[in-house]
Amino acid sequence: MKTKVILAGGTGTMGCILQNHFIGQGYDVVVLTRRAEVHQNPKARMVRWDGRTTGAWSAELEKADVLINLAGRSVDCRYTQRNKDLILNSRVDATRVLGEAIARCAKAPALWINLSSATVYRHAEDRPMDEGTGELGSDFSPRVVLAWEKEFFRHEREGVRQVAVRCAMVFSNGGGAFPRFADLVRVGLGGHHGSGNQFVSWVHEADVSGFFQWLMDTPAVEGIINLAAPNPLPEGDLMRALRDRLKPIIAFNIPEWMLGIGAFFLRTETELVLKSRRVVPTRALQLGYSFKHSHITSALDALFALRAQHPRT
Repeated sequence: MKTKVILAGGTGTMGCILQNHFIGQGYDVVVLTRRAEVHQNPKARMVRWDGRTTGAWSAELEKADVLINLAGRSVDCRYTQRNKDLILNSRVDATRVLGEAIARCAKAPALWINLSSATVYRHAEDRPMDEGTGELGSDFSPRVVLAWEKEFFRHEREGVRQVAVRCAMVFSNGGGAFPRFADLVRVGLGGHHGSGNQFVSWVHEADVSGFFQWLMDTPAVEGIINLAAPNPLPEGDLMRALRDRLKPIIAFNIPEWMLGIGAFFLRTETELVLKSRRVVPTRALQLGYSFKHSHITSALDALFALRAQHPRT
C-alpha cells in the first residue's frame, strides 16, 4: 500500500511544496482544506474541513502514516485585536481538533508533525538562537507560538511520534517572503530596511521538502526542532545579494518611520521586516540533516535559475 500523508491546511506556499514532493515520491496525499474546490496538484485529494470541529474528514486519519498540520491564518495583516484572535485561534483550534481526531483513531498516524514558527525567539542581533539556548520572546508572535505548541504537546498518544517544526521564512518562487523581497528590489526599494542589521532566518524550498522527508525517515527526531538554514544573515546583506542578481537602477534605503507608514497602507506590520530572527538548526545538524542550501548565495542562484526556466512561476 502507498504511504498516506495528510496535509492539514496544506494549500499555502509550504503546503504546495509538500504536495508536489510527496506526490513525486509516489505517496497518497490528502489535503484538509476549507476550499476543497481548489486543486493545486491534480494528484492530491482535497477533503473539506473547517479547522475547528471534527467531521467526516476525521476518517482520513485512520491508518494514515503521517499527519502534517500547516493550518493557520496568515500573519501578513494588521495586528488588530480581531486579527490577533484569528491568528491565534486558527492555529490552536486546528491543532486541538486534530488531536481529538487522533484520540479516536483505532490506528492513528505514527508521526504527527505540527508546524510552528522561528519567530518564537526574541529579537536577536547579538547571537544565534537555537532549541537549547535560544531566549523566547514575550510579545504577541512568541505568545502565539507557545500557545500553539502547548496545545500540540497536550495531545500525547502512545505510538504517535510528535515533532514541532519552528520554521523560518520559506524562500520559494511559489509565494511567501522571497517574491516580496525580489519585488522590492525591482521597484527601487531594495536598499536596507530600518538599520539593515536585523537578521533574516530563511530556508530554501528544497530544504522544506527534504527536511520533512528526513523527519519521516528518522525515528530519533521528536519534540521541538528548528527548520532554518544554518547561516542567517543581516537584512542589508540579503538585499545586496538580491541587487547583485536583479541589477536595479536605483535602490533606496527605507527608514523605520517610513516602513510604518507603508505597512499601514499595505495592511501589514513592520515586525515582518524589522524583527531580527537569528535562528540556527542546531538539533537538525546534530541529528544528521544535511542542508541542500546552507548559504544565501546558493539558495538565490537556485531560485533565479528556476524562475528563468519557468518565467510564470
